[in-house]
Amino acid sequence: MLTTDKIKHAAHVLKEVIRETDMIASHNIKSGVDLYLKTENLQVTGSFKIRGAYYKISQLSDAEKRRGVIACSAGNHAQGVALAATHNGIKSLICLPDVAPISKIEATKRLGADICLVKGVYDDAYNKALELQQVHGYTFIHPFDDDDVIAGQGTIGLEIVKQLPDVDAVVVPVGGGGLISGVAYAIKHLRPSCKVYGVQASGAPSMLNSIHDHKIERLDSVSTIADGIAVKEPGPHTFGYCSEYVDDIVSVTDEEISAAILALIEQHKLVTEGAGAVSVAAVMFDKLPVEGKKVCCLLSGGNIDVNILSRVIERGLLMSGRSALITVELLDKPGQLRDVSATIAEQGGNVVSVHYERANEGSDINGCFLRIQIETRNHEHIAQIRKALADRGFKLV
Repeated sequence: MLTTDKIKHAAHVLKEVIRETDMIASHNIKSGVDLYLKTENLQVTGSFKIRGAYYKISQLSDAEKRRGVIACSAGNHAQGVALAATHNGIKSLICLPDVAPISKIEATKRLGADICLVKGVYDDAYNKALELQQVHGYTFIHPFDDDDVIAGQGTIGLEIVKQLPDVDAVVVPVGGGGLISGVAYAIKHLRPSCKVYGVQASGAPSMLNSIHDHKIERLDSVSTIADGIAVKEPGPHTFGYCSEYVDDIVSVTDEEISAAILALIEQHKLVTEGAGAVSVAAVMFDKLPVEGKKVCCLLSGGNIDVNILSRVIERGLLMSGRSALITVELLDKPGQLRDVSATIAEQGGNVVSVHYERANEGSDINGCFLRIQIETRNHEHIAQIRKALADRGFKLV
């Protein structure tokens, strides 16, 4: 059973292993909200997962430790289990989906674990781990649906209340639900008036659907840049805790997540992975009733694959109106590109690329298209540039 005493015991066990992550005030990400960021993306292994994994392994019997441990993960739990097992002299085997970021796979190896890559997503890795556990007798370390793991994650709730005693709302990323279960349990027992909100990616809303329909539901598939929370089905423990202690769960799109990642990089020089930024995305895009409130957004992890970071930033620029693609149809004659570029420059836009192509069938035989990528300030600036081009007689497509 999960209790506040168990969470406090977990905090005692973990104090020599993890760091108490900073609570950073954020004044620019969302106006009208007194916003704070709990920076678990700066935690040991780059994620909160070390808390639950280490506490769970610390509570194993000697016989369970001798058998070695096995776990399944999208990447962050893998690193937590690997570090905790190696620290305690225990052999570890981690089943990872083959779509997990290479950076997470390599980091898990460096921490001393053996790796088993499984075709598919997290849930496929989970099934493989259970299969190998039965064959070899390993001790299974569940990534979220275990009271010791949940207690370890709940230590974040203790820190939030200590660092921000008058907090009105805490916003937490949700995958399988282990993190929000522990945080919500701790928050509601220490500060019952505080709201606890969960956030999922719209491409993986398993807990959201389950809570709203009052029964555990399994998704047929998941698709999101937030690989750390791409879980098809919540567990019975986490579903129960969320049903009792979480006030609401909402979802955000990949575009909104990308915009949040970009805002955190620009405003606070903080790198988060997709899963780590969903809490900020929910506040940025008005998914929660937190205007005028003191709000803590939990940044759950920072292990983003650097190979996709540039694509995420590009999507974030588009979502926030910092970049735009404008297509102009015009006659192919000298001076046209000069006039278009001059108009954009007069409005303060910056042209970063130009693609020219002849018009297709049905257009003027002397026609052409200019596809222009520009840097802009915001969506209003884009509209201003488009209006200026139209006023000059250019046909926007």
